[in-house]
Amino acid sequence: MKILVVNGSPHANGCTYTALCEVAAALEAEGMETEMIQVGTKPVSGCLGCGACIKTGKCVIDDVVNEFIEKAKEADGFVFGSPVHYAGASGAITSFMDRAFYGKAAIYADKPAAAIVSCRRGGATAAFEQLNKYFTISNMPIVSSQYWNMVHGNTPEQVRQDLEGLQTMRTLGKNMAWLLKCIEAGKAAGIAKPEREAKVATNFIR
Repeated sequence: MKILVVNGSPHANGCTYTALCEVAAALEAEGMETEMIQVGTKPVSGCLGCGACIKTGKCVIDDVVNEFIEKAKEADGFVFGSPVHYAGASGAITSFMDRAFYGKAAIYADKPAAAIVSCRRGGATAAFEQLNKYFTISNMPIVSSQYWNMVHGNTPEQVRQDLEGLQTMRTLGKNMAWLLKCIEAGKAAGIAKPEREAKVATNFIR
């Protein structure tokens, strides 16, 4: 089983990366395959709202988002990581996820996901909550840990001193591996996915 681990920080080897590596190592120790995807430092456009991806499954802006979408189709689970910027997720990961998720819920439905955040001091819970909302609107089981999925530190070296934060990352990886194995065992036992009702969209102003 394969998990895509997405680093939404502009720093390829920074604090967010350090936390994600701890999650990935725990997943791999449980027999999972992981692939790290770096959003990078190139500009990531926000969603244009054109709706073309609903028809094609591909964003009209051909960049790292489309590369991720193709890999997401075959992935079994996801971990998205972000630094905390102004008590929220980074602008890059927000634009990335807006476009990666919009009109593509079928790619992610029933696949476990988790978010992790890194911060110097505050704003972690707000950023964490922001990222989880992409999962809850896409029928994705959210993987939890022993504490909210966050680490603290201003440098990777400081993050490595956050022993509780690192333990939270390891526990998250183990919990995700366990859930993926449970889902696989359920499939083998003939347990079907939930039957989806036709979606109802209610507009408040008519």
